[in-house]
Amino acid sequence: MRPLPSSPLPPGERVRVRGTHGSSLSETPVLPAFPEPVATHPPHPAPLPRGERGKSVREEKNKIMEETMTRTNSLKLRALGAASVLALALSGTAYAQDMLRIGVPTAMSGTYADLGNQAKRAVEFAIAEANARGGVAGHKVEAKILDTEAKPDLARKQSERLALEGYKVLTGVIASGEALAIAPMLDRWDALYVATVTKSDKITGDSCVRRAFRVNHQDAQDAAVVNPWLAGRKEQKWAIIGMDGAWGRGSGAGFKEAATANGKSVVAELYPPLGATDYAAYIQQIKASGAEGLWVALAGRDAVSFATQARQFGLLDSVFTAGVSFVTDNTVQAMGETAKGIHGIINYSATLDTPENKSFVAAWAKHYNGDQPSNFEGETYLGMQVIFQAVEKAKSVKPIDIARAMSGGSFDTILGRVAFRPEDNQLILPNYFGHVAETDGKLRPVVTMSFPAEQATPAPSGACKLQKL
Repeated sequence: MRPLPSSPLPPGERVRVRGTHGSSLSETPVLPAFPEPVATHPPHPAPLPRGERGKSVREEKNKIMEETMTRTNSLKLRALGAASVLALALSGTAYAQDMLRIGVPTAMSGTYADLGNQAKRAVEFAIAEANARGGVAGHKVEAKILDTEAKPDLARKQSERLALEGYKVLTGVIASGEALAIAPMLDRWDALYVATVTKSDKITGDSCVRRAFRVNHQDAQDAAVVNPWLAGRKEQKWAIIGMDGAWGRGSGAGFKEAATANGKSVVAELYPPLGATDYAAYIQQIKASGAEGLWVALAGRDAVSFATQARQFGLLDSVFTAGVSFVTDNTVQAMGETAKGIHGIINYSATLDTPENKSFVAAWAKHYNGDQPSNFEGETYLGMQVIFQAVEKAKSVKPIDIARAMSGGSFDTILGRVAFRPEDNQLILPNYFGHVAETDGKLRPVVTMSFPAEQATPAPSGACKLQKL
């Protein structure tokens, strides 16, 4: 630590102090240095004639009292000045605390690191865009990102840390298990959570809470578009493989329900753990089941590992394959030619033809050197749009005020104008289906079926019982 200077700083100068937890430097005003009053003693009076001594003593006493009062008043004025400087300093601190602070507890390492980095890029882009316009409702925006490794316990700890440091608007969580660990703590933390990637129906179902909102598609919304797509498929026997967690099993259950409704049968259900590297045994079970079609609910590194091995073992050549989060932009790029011909749900695409999306894609490409936004980048950016508009409506950065502005509210987004269902805080969204094909010399998800929001969103299940905000 650098030693303090031996002499005080000039009055009004500021000293920079580093905050805890890696926070940025802040400035603390140095109060003006006031000299201590120095005791003075009047000189011993010269002898006076006897008749004038009493008068002289009285005059000297009055003079001393007058000097004492002058010094006292001076000190009071200086103290008042110091208090004014301190008040200004405190008001500056309060202004800094009035920022809109976004906490991003996301997977920066592990199986879902690629997804976490997509969420990070979208948050950073949205904030840069907002601050360039002067902030959100006059509030500067900043974010802090902490790695959760997609682990529920760590996600809860990192989210609590963010909330305690003032980053109380949380978003960017990747795994549904993480979201389910965070949601029950939001009231205690005085925080708000906006889901942009997590899909489990439980988040806006029987585990819903009043401070958690979802702006991406839940499993039930994906199942709603699988139904009409599946009706047109000739395959009768299907297998399911999904990650062993809330999202993977939820997606599997939704697909099974849709398959049964369309007269199909599910002959195998397999749920490998998150981060599995060897899928040989699972692939053999799928081949042995006699399945003609395969539904995949894997994402990130899991999706790439499974697809690569499935191609090596000939599974993708013999069994029709489709999935959710399986044909996203980054996953397709990582798979390469392996991804060609795979079908699946496309929740967001840079190719969607809305004026708002075209404007977003152009701005993104300019910011990121010609890149196009991926599925999870688009969804997370949409979440930031909703957060910013809710702050503007609330005229506040307090989480509870933002939540009240979100509840049942309508928002202008890259997918057009959309609204939250007040019953469960789920955003009502259009949805899409398609396959991986080569366009403009590049493999990418191509939308072949579009479903308007009212068709793509089933009625609330009734499982969510929200408390009043």
